[in-house]
Amino acid sequence: MKHLSALDALFLHLETPDTPMHVGSLMLLEKPAGKKSAYAAIRDHVARRMHVAPVFSRVLGRVPLDLANPAWLNAERVDLDYHIGHLTLPAPGTTAQLEAAVAQLHRGMLDRDRPLWKFTVIDGLKSGQIGFYGKIHHAALDGQGGVAVAQALLDIERKPRAVPRAKGGIVPTMKPSALKMLGAAFRNTVAQYGRILKAVPGFAKAAGVTGATALAPAQLKKRGAALGPRTRLNAAIGPERIFVAVRIPLEEAKAIARHYEAKLNDVVLATCAGALRKLFAGDKAALAKTMVGAVPLSLRAPGDTTQENQVSMMLVDLATHIADPARRMAAIVAASSRAKRFAGGLKAAIPTDLPSIGIPWLLDAITPLYRKAVETDRIPVIANLVISNVPGPQVPLYLAGGELKAYYPVSIVTHGLALNITILSYNGSLDYGLVACKKAVPDLRIFAKHLKSAHNELLKTTGTR
Repeated sequence: MKHLSALDALFLHLETPDTPMHVGSLMLLEKPAGKKSAYAAIRDHVARRMHVAPVFSRVLGRVPLDLANPAWLNAERVDLDYHIGHLTLPAPGTTAQLEAAVAQLHRGMLDRDRPLWKFTVIDGLKSGQIGFYGKIHHAALDGQGGVAVAQALLDIERKPRAVPRAKGGIVPTMKPSALKMLGAAFRNTVAQYGRILKAVPGFAKAAGVTGATALAPAQLKKRGAALGPRTRLNAAIGPERIFVAVRIPLEEAKAIARHYEAKLNDVVLATCAGALRKLFAGDKAALAKTMVGAVPLSLRAPGDTTQENQVSMMLVDLATHIADPARRMAAIVAASSRAKRFAGGLKAAIPTDLPSIGIPWLLDAITPLYRKAVETDRIPVIANLVISNVPGPQVPLYLAGGELKAYYPVSIVTHGLALNITILSYNGSLDYGLVACKKAVPDLRIFAKHLKSAHNELLKTTGTR
């Protein structure tokens, strides 16, 4: 029995039908060779690999009265007919139809009485390719953990590698008694307090170093002033989603980074900032000061391959109030460096686990209050949107023998952050997955065009186009 960390459980406690907390992806691949249908081939492939990643076979074990965070237990049975679905698009099978289907599949909550994942094999595409959409609850893994799950399913050669069978198979966890669950919760809480006490000197040291280097008075003043403008992206959201995929050549983005002596992540932020300027071109208030991007920050130690969440957020000014793309890029590079220094100093002082007794009750009460506060503009705009750039493999990958041609992330939006841009670099491309609340950003497809335009605009400033 393994209790969820405070951070993992937070994604459960904050979840509502309007704000499901699963992350996903859309892969486009060649039809696997052979006589089987793509659905049958992929289903059989997943069945053979399930034991490689624990997320596929574990379920939530709730503590009585929701007194503390739940624990992970091995499922008695995993019904693959439920977890792996099949969808055929109606003719003509366009990209827009595929994106609409993904948006529909991405809404709604996963069944908490089953392992927290679902896959859908999508055929009927005009291109002849197969779509493979998957979603896994964020309580079970973060972005890097998602890459680990992908490694369990994907291969670097067309012929699927041989995977050793699980010794003895996956052994179901006998459902513990209420008394045993409560006892385990209390023991886990005592252990959490012990870890916190041991870590206090490190927290204090990290906070002290950060205070000396990153919290100079001028920077404190700047961070205090760096609230984003209130826009339609910063409203309470509904259940409907819209999804659009965009591909940008990786080498072109790297050329921009070299020209500005910037990181690839800075180029991604600048591309998003340029697209935001175009989207809000008619809104003077939105462009009067810089918008702010919430950028996930990994707290994972090198070599850590566990699949639980180890992530926080840093805030980066996107310089959307600057019209000139070259000056905007320079401002973003500087802002990103400041944010990294600040966040890097705090890394050791950010706990990912806290005592959980009573927390479920507290968060159940807070969640509707937070929605109301966002809805009535009672809280400041700390960030305008989420932008996450995940490094990925630069070699072709294969699923059940079919080559992956594209790999788009499909992430989370929530109250106050109605647009999420997550990017995965894959085999020479930056694959942008844009997810938004449909009510807040009905023009997401226009924004996708603005992204390409902003990229070309930056490329032009380098003299290469």
